[in-house]
Amino acid sequence: MTHDSTMENVTFRTAVLADLPAIIDLLADDKLGSQRETVSTPPDERYVAAFKAIEADSNQQLVVAVDGETVIGTLQLSFIPGIARRGAWRGQIEAVRIAAAYRSTGIGQHMFEWAIAECKSRGCAIVQLTTDKGRPDAHRFYEKLGFVASHEGYKIIF
Repeated sequence: MTHDSTMENVTFRTAVLADLPAIIDLLADDKLGSQRETVSTPPDERYVAAFKAIEADSNQQLVVAVDGETVIGTLQLSFIPGIARRGAWRGQIEAVRIAAAYRSTGIGQHMFEWAIAECKSRGCAIVQLTTDKGRPDAHRFYEKLGFVASHEGYKIIF
């Protein structure tokens, strides 16, 4: 697989319910994800409910990168209205994964360029993301794309 032919075949689109098993597989395909996700056939009903909630919300977009018919990447875009920064909208990028065979081919960068353009087209003034502190390769990737680690994040996980 050459870099150029791979890039030409990859497209980005809003996910459909039939993509859900592939998305779950991608999310589970690393050390952290394998501890957080449940891969099963059929998918756990909680994933289906979450998919339907995302699909019904015009400020959410679950995206897949596809090579032909094969799902090779995913991310979720959330468009967040806010009062701060003169009423600025934010684009939040989460749950980013690229299939192992496609990592380091430029697909991730291409997917982020697409996602950032989507945020701009929706009028977002800021594009932000969070990333686990245990993912140093992801941190380098995001910094290469121009993201700045400007804030410290905190979470409570139930």
